[in-house]
Amino acid sequence: MSDTDEEERHRLTTMSGLAALSLDALSSVTYGPEAIVVVLVAAGTVGLGYTLPVTLAIVILLAVLVVSYRQVIAAFPNGGGAYAVARRHLGRTPALVAAASLIIDYVLNAAVGVSAGVAALTSAFPGLFKYTVPLCLLVLAAITAANLWGVAESARLLIAPTLLFIAAIALVILSGLLRSHPVVEPPRHLPGVAEAVGVLLLLKAFASGCSALTGVEAIANAVPAFRKPRVRHAQHTEAWLGALLGVMLIGLAVLIRKFHVTPDPRETVLAQLAAIGVGKDVVFYAIQLITTVLLALAANTSFGGLPVLTSLLAKDNFLPHLFFLKADRQVHRYGVVVLAVFAGILLVAADGNTQRLVPLFAIGVFVGFTLSQAGMVLHWREEHGPGWATRATINGVGAVLTLAALAVELISKFTEGAWLVVLMVPLLVLMFSRVHATYSRIGALLQIGTIPPAPQRAGSLVVVPVAGMSLLTREGISVALSLGRKVIAVTVCYSEAEDEEQHEHLQRQWEEWHPEVPLVTLHATHRSLAPPIVTYLHGLEVTDGYERIVVLIPEVAPARPWQRILHNQRGFVLARAIQKGTVNVVICRLHFQRATWTPPPTPPPPSDSVPQPPLPGEL
Repeated sequence: MSDTDEEERHRLTTMSGLAALSLDALSSVTYGPEAIVVVLVAAGTVGLGYTLPVTLAIVILLAVLVVSYRQVIAAFPNGGGAYAVARRHLGRTPALVAAASLIIDYVLNAAVGVSAGVAALTSAFPGLFKYTVPLCLLVLAAITAANLWGVAESARLLIAPTLLFIAAIALVILSGLLRSHPVVEPPRHLPGVAEAVGVLLLLKAFASGCSALTGVEAIANAVPAFRKPRVRHAQHTEAWLGALLGVMLIGLAVLIRKFHVTPDPRETVLAQLAAIGVGKDVVFYAIQLITTVLLALAANTSFGGLPVLTSLLAKDNFLPHLFFLKADRQVHRYGVVVLAVFAGILLVAADGNTQRLVPLFAIGVFVGFTLSQAGMVLHWREEHGPGWATRATINGVGAVLTLAALAVELISKFTEGAWLVVLMVPLLVLMFSRVHATYSRIGALLQIGTIPPAPQRAGSLVVVPVAGMSLLTREGISVALSLGRKVIAVTVCYSEAEDEEQHEHLQRQWEEWHPEVPLVTLHATHRSLAPPIVTYLHGLEVTDGYERIVVLIPEVAPARPWQRILHNQRGFVLARAIQKGTVNVVICRLHFQRATWTPPPTPPPPSDSVPQPPLPGEL
C-alpha cells in the first residue's frame, strides 16, 4: 500500500464523518429543546404552546445554515469554515474574530458535552454525583486518547453509539406520538400566574434554543479530514446532519407541546419524554445510558474541528507552527492536547456543572455563522456565476437571522457569563496578531524566501568540555577534530583535595593518551560546572579572532527512557547556561549511543586494570 493510500485510509467517509463531526449538533437535542422550555415556562401553559413555532423557526435557520455550509464546503475545500471565508472576503481582522470565536466555542462544546454526559449518568445513578469532576476528567482523557490514536479510528468507534442514539430518539418520538396518555405523568412546574407571551420572550426562547445549532459548522471546518472526493463526502455529511437534527427537534417539540412538559432540576426534559413514551423500565434506562454516552462523545466534534482550524491559523502564521504538524496517524497532536487541557480547566472551574457553562455556549459559533454568511454573500457577488443572486440571498438572510440571534444571546446572557466571551475574543485576536508580527520580524531578519549570499568558510574553534577519560571523551574529541581547525578540551577543577587528586590523575592520563588536543583547566571555588566554562567562552569571544566558536558537548543517550534518571543532565544544564551567557557561540550536543558505536580495536588492558564505575560528573 502506497503512502497516499495509507493516508486516505485514515480519513473520514460520510458515515464516519457524521459520527466524528456531527455529534455536537445531534446531541444538542438533549438540551436545545429544554433551553426553549426554560424560557417559555415563565408564561405558563400559554407560553409552552409556542414551543413548536419557536422550534420551527430554529429549524428554518438550520436549513439555511446547512444550505450555506454546503456552499462553503464547495467554495473552500481546504477547510476553515468561517475563518477561511472571512479571510478571503472580509479581511484579516474579521477572520481572526471568527477564528477566536470558533476556538472558544470548540473548547466550550468539549466541556459541555462531557459535563452533560456525566450529568445524565449521575441522574440515573445518584450515588456517583460526588464524583462528578473526576468522572468528567476521566471521560475527557478517554476522548483525547482516542483522537490522538487517529481521527478515522476514533470516528469508527463512534458509529455504533451514533446510530443507537438516533434510534433511541426515534423511539422516544414515535412512542410519544402514538400514546394518548403518558405512561408516567411528567412533573408540573408552571408559575401561579401566567404572563403574556411577548416578542422579547419569544426572541429569548429562540436564542436559547439556537444552542441546538452548534456544531453545524464543524463539517465545513474539517473538509480536509474527509476521503476523496472530499467535497462530496463533506456535503453529504452536512445534508444528513441537517435532516436528522431537524426531524428530531420538531418531533421533540411536538411531544413537549402535547404533554405540557416543563423543566425539572432533577430530571431532564428528554428523560421525561422517554418516561412518557416507554415508561421507567429497562428501555428507559437504556435510552438514558445511550444519551449519556452520546453527550460525552459529542466533545469529539471539537476534537475533529479545532485541530484543523488551528493548523490553518498556524499555516497563516497566526499560531505557533507546531499546530500545523501532524503525527503518524494524520493527527494534529498539539491542537488535540491544547483543546483537552483548556476543556479540563473549564470542567474543574465549573465543578462539572453544565448549567454554569451553558451561558457561555453558542455565542462564539453565532459570530462565526454571521461572518461566514456575510463573507459568502461577497463571494457569490464576486463570482457572479449562474444563480449567484439566489445563493447570495440565502446567505444574506442567514446572516441577518444569525446576527439577530447573536444580539439576543449577548443581551440575555451577558450578566450570566457571556461577558467572558466578549473579553476573550479580542484577547485571542491580539494574541494571533502578536504571533503573526513575531513571525514577520523573524522572516524579515532571516530574509526567508530570498537567495542569500554565497556561503563562506570561516575558521572555527571547537571547545569540548570533558570530565574524565572514557569512550565518551574519545568520541567527542574525534567529532570535534572533524569539525574545526582547532580543538581545545576544557575541564573544571574544584578547590577540594579529592577533586585536585582526580584532576591530576586526568592530566596524567591525557598526556599518556596524547590526542594532540590541549587540555585547559578551569578552576572554580564552588561546585558548579557552567559558570567557569561560560566565563572562559566569553573571554574567547572578546579576545580571540575566531569567527566561529563551537562548543561540542558529548553526552550519553540512554538506551531506555527510564534510564534518563541515571544521568545528571550535564549537557542540558551546560547548553542552557552557554546560550544565556554568550552571544555567538554555537552549541552542538553529541548524543553517544554505546550500543550503535563500534570502537576501533585496542590493545588489551593490563591484567591489574579494573574497570571503574562512572563518576557523578561523567554522565
